[in-house]
This record gives sequence, C-alpha cells and structure tokens, in this order.
Amino acid sequence: MPIDPRLIKITIDINGQKKVFSQLDIKATGTKYANPLQNEAEVVISNLDKKTQDYILTETSPFNLNPTPKSILIEAGRQSYGAATIYQGNIVSSSIGQPPDIPLTLKCLTGNFEKGNILGRGQPTNVQLFQICKQAAQDFNTVLTFQAADKFIKNFTFNGSGIKQLTDIAVAGGVTVYIDNGAMIVKDIGVPLKNAVTNISADSGMIGVPELTEVGVKVKYLLDKNTRLGGQKTRWSIKLNKQN
Repeated sequence: MPIDPRLIKITIDINGQKKVFSQLDIKATGTKYANPLQNEAEVVISNLDKKTQDYILTETSPFNLNPTPKSILIEAGRQSYGAATIYQGNIVSSSIGQPPDIPLTLKCLTGNFEKGNILGRGQPTNVQLFQICKQAAQDFNTVLTFQAADKFIKNFTFNGSGIKQLTDIAVAGGVTVYIDNGAMIVKDIGVPLKNAVTNISADSGMIGVPELTEVGVKVKYLLDKNTRLGGQKTRWSIKLNKQN
C-alpha cells in the first residue's frame, strides 16, 4: 500500500507579518473543547534559523510591551486530500531547547487575547439570543455559526473580560457556546452540529477498538478534514508530526 504523506503547515501572524512553516520538523499536540474553555495547542518547530527564532521569542515574550495578539494557525492533512484548519488561536508563551535540533516550543490558547479586552455590554429589556451572539462574535472578530433555537433574553448585561462573555451567554441562553477555528459556535445543548456527523469504523480510519469511559465512548481514528468539534463530540485530542 503506497504511503500517503502527511501535511502540516504552521502560520504565525505577528504585527501583520505572516511566517509560514511547512518543510521542517514540526510537531503539534492539542485539546479542543465544545464549551467556553479555551482550546489548547503546543507546537514544536525544530531547526529554525537563528534570526527567525530570535524574532518569535522576542515578540511572544510576556515582557514584550507590544499589546497586539500573536496568532497561530495549524493546518494538517494528507497529500491525497489536502490540508484543513485544525486549530486557530493566540501564542501565550515560547521557549527554546538545546542543540542539535534547537526546538522552538509555542504554547497557545484560543481567544487568549480577549482576556485583556475588558468589555461593557448592555441590551434592551427583551432581546433575541441571536442578536446577543452576533454582537459577541463581532467582539471576538469571528464569524457566527448559530444553530440554537432562538429565544428572548431579559435584561442581559455583561461587564468584564471578553473571554468570559461566552460563559455568560451560555448560562443566559441555556445553550452550548464555544470558539473553534475562527468561528463562534452556538447550538442547543446535546444537539450535534448540522452536517457534521462522521461515521467512524475500521474502514474509515478507526485505530484499535472503542473504549468505554464514565462519560461515553472514546475512539481514536486517523485525522480527516471533515470532522468538526461539536459533531456529536464534547472533547477530542490530536497529536501530529511531520513524519509519515
């Protein structure tokens, strides 16, 4: 059976300057949540040139007074079907390793820049949940995917860190709210996203056998470009590297 080479591409955006990395030793691990918790990722890029290393380390340092977000985009897939976005977030810290590979490690969280963005939002006495979510999506600079039953919310107000707005909307509307891959998702609790159901079997890339847990079933399978967070999942983990 011929090998289908794996594709991994990392795009780092600092001060509007994008740096793309693909033809290097790249490893990425992460966890995504279908709730207001921030999606996590750790990216390790080895064998970068010193100039690029120093630039990224300086710009992503917590002592850097530049307040603009440092964004990262992770795309992955196979050569046969191409790469798709699997993670989008902010770099929160960076560190350098030892020779000979000198790995640069980036730790990332989704929407972390919004932690320092203090907002004050007030709505009319009765306002539709959709309108509240539309305003929040604009605050996060994301597109809105609204798949919940709309309803009127009374006296909705919010003051605080932008990221906490997701939790307040989820509680006020009785819905599931989260951010994934540049989109703010709002859906009814326990209802999967429309057109996001993946049939997992030995023929579609399942690895091993399903494992029963206290909250359901845990399944491992090969990465594909169709699976979406919220498609009958509440939490999933991924591990990637550049090797086949």
